[in-house]
Amino acid sequence: MFKFIFSLSFLLLVTTVGAQTEETTSTWKTLSKITYTKEYNELLGFKIDMPVFSEEVKALSGKEVEMRGYIIPTEGYKSHTEFIFSAFPYNLCFFCGGAGPETVIEVTSLKPIKYTADPIVIKGRLVLNDDDVNRLMYALEDAQEID
Repeated sequence: MFKFIFSLSFLLLVTTVGAQTEETTSTWKTLSKITYTKEYNELLGFKIDMPVFSEEVKALSGKEVEMRGYIIPTEGYKSHTEFIFSAFPYNLCFFCGGAGPETVIEVTSLKPIKYTADPIVIKGRLVLNDDDVNRLMYALEDAQEID
């Protein structure tokens, strides 16, 4: 009987964790639904890839979203109110050449979020950027960590 109860408890735990992961990673899947167009940039003096957001991505603009991912620190390993958030760990992220630009997002948080190498879940208001080449194409404003 103990084996049955233990197995059932384990199955419920795995199912719950799987559901949370799917819910919070679905935002990353949606953000990957983009294409690019080449546009001449006056400042740089050559054509660059500019994002073209799908209707699904545009539907999230200005909305509160939840995301599971990794903090990419920009000012050392401490608490931050501004940082980069990645769908992948540091060694696999966009900045290390392991992923595309749709897998990172600029974050501005309400309170400092303590750095950790482990994945965390945050929520905030999604902002799209398809014209400022000095910024990432996605930003999350008024973010906060979800425990």
